[in-house]
Amino acid sequence: MAENKTKATAVSVAEFVEAIPDTNKRADAWALVKLMQNATGEEPKMWGPSIVGFGSYHYTYESGREGDMPLIGFSPRKPATVLYGMRAAGDAEALLARLGKCTTGKGCVYTKKLADVDRKVLEELIVESVAGSRARHGS
Repeated sequence: MAENKTKATAVSVAEFVEAIPDTNKRADAWALVKLMQNATGEEPKMWGPSIVGFGSYHYTYESGREGDMPLIGFSPRKPATVLYGMRAAGDAEALLARLGKCTTGKGCVYTKKLADVDRKVLEELIVESVAGSRARHGS
């Protein structure tokens, strides 16, 4: 079985965020660090080369593949910032409908800039997603 590439690392989150060349994306990253840290009570950690994650849970698939992932996190990618773990809220669809300009994937939310979304709704989505993940994974 292939080894999971997304693992917690010792890379500095501050150095990663400060190295983001786009000043708006860098500011958005710091805002997300604050929001996610407040919601989880956890210090941010780098997961792989480009995901800032908070907390963790262990998973095991029916196939036997298992590993650890952050409860919630984000990655400031060039086309959009990817928000991970946002669909774990019980009312995620209702919150996403009120969030603002974003797109969604199976488990992710993509936004070009935080100014495009309602910060209060984002904060609620983050808090509810963390609670949903902790309830589901027992962490």
